[in-house]
Amino acid sequence: MAQKPSIPKGTRDFNAAEVAKRSYIMETIKEQFQIFGFQPIETPSFENSETLMGKYGDEGDRLIFKILNSGEYLKKISDEDYNAKSESTITPKISEKALRYDLTVPFARYVVQHQNEIEFPFKRYQIQPVWRADRPQKGRFREFYQCDADVVGSKSLFQEVEFVQLYDAVFSALKLEGVTIKINNRKILSGIAEVIGAQDKLIDFTVALDKLDKIGEEKVKEEMRGKGISEDGITKLQPLFTLKGDFGNQIESLKSILSTSEIGLKGIEELEFINTAISNLKLKTAQLQLDVTLARGLNYYTGAIFEVSAPEGVKMGSIGGGGRYDDLTGIFGLKDMSGVGISFGLDRIYLVLEELNLFPDTITDATKVLFINFGDKEAMYSLGAVTKLRAEGIKAELFPDAAISGKQKKKQMNYANRRNIPYVVLVGDQELNSEVFTFKNMTTGEQHEVSFEALLKLLK
Repeated sequence: MAQKPSIPKGTRDFNAAEVAKRSYIMETIKEQFQIFGFQPIETPSFENSETLMGKYGDEGDRLIFKILNSGEYLKKISDEDYNAKSESTITPKISEKALRYDLTVPFARYVVQHQNEIEFPFKRYQIQPVWRADRPQKGRFREFYQCDADVVGSKSLFQEVEFVQLYDAVFSALKLEGVTIKINNRKILSGIAEVIGAQDKLIDFTVALDKLDKIGEEKVKEEMRGKGISEDGITKLQPLFTLKGDFGNQIESLKSILSTSEIGLKGIEELEFINTAISNLKLKTAQLQLDVTLARGLNYYTGAIFEVSAPEGVKMGSIGGGGRYDDLTGIFGLKDMSGVGISFGLDRIYLVLEELNLFPDTITDATKVLFINFGDKEAMYSLGAVTKLRAEGIKAELFPDAAISGKQKKKQMNYANRRNIPYVVLVGDQELNSEVFTFKNMTTGEQHEVSFEALLKLLK
């Protein structure tokens, strides 16, 4: 008995309607990328292991899918290594390539490898799948698409301003209103750690602070104490726990908290620049919000940090994120190449649009008219009309098998119904002799004879 087929956990098949909806999101994002002047690149689905390993921390390394070498790869393993079962020793000898974990590290490799062909600042976008050996859950898969845009070779804060506008433009084009673009700055977090005397515990401090909305003030303080942050330092943090108001009010409060920190004040200055520019330029539907607890990828980012939240009432993690990095290409030997980039979470955006019923009805439209097949002569006549309709951009099909009996004709009509094809055309002896077509509306059931010109007009 044949084994029932299945797909790997964390992967998905997509039907025609789902592909159409995903394409709609990707095409909308791509259109805005191009309007903002970003150029497309593509990189291989797999890289040399040395390109990826060690770039995402220990946890990231564990989530990278390794590819076994072709041929008799076990011959390179000694009996001693094999019996020791040491993963760190064996893996490099049997796997020299790996599926890409994200688009950012391959992009850094691309910039370094092609630096003599690139005009800086270089604005690139990339929409391709990535793979992670993660635990699958809602909105998180082992194979998924990333939609990234980055600028490298410029330290100008106008790039950050443009990325806020880009987020707004994409979500406006998707008719997704009420999106919040949260922003923070690594320098502010470093400044806070400096003020409370916890520079050596920056990660511990920010990981705890990031949980403020989830576990509350007292639990956050308890976690900080457990990480060795002093009571005096926690007392100095008190104003952060009650930080409220609009962007400007929060900035003024931060100036007071960070008055003795040069790096903290620099972070405030950068945020003020971005906020002032956005206030003058105005956003269409999104809102910019300061969030001092935001600390995504802290080891990675050096300036502005972005995270995008779905509209209120939609239970979904972030649907976008990014930030400024000062030395991404340094991991491949090209120093001092500052950049900033953002990413759109395609799968999560899909789930949000689905929940809010924001996909246009027209994007899942497939074939518009099906010609019923009554035999070779009728089919040839119909195929001539189908060819002309396709030349006019109308999605038209001829059913391939002839309907010899009424039952087979009904089968073709049912086929049109099941595929939600709104119109069918019937051509029999009478239509052939009169050089006309019988046009039927599958919703209303109405039908009448028309010339080709009238048929074209109806379908257009």
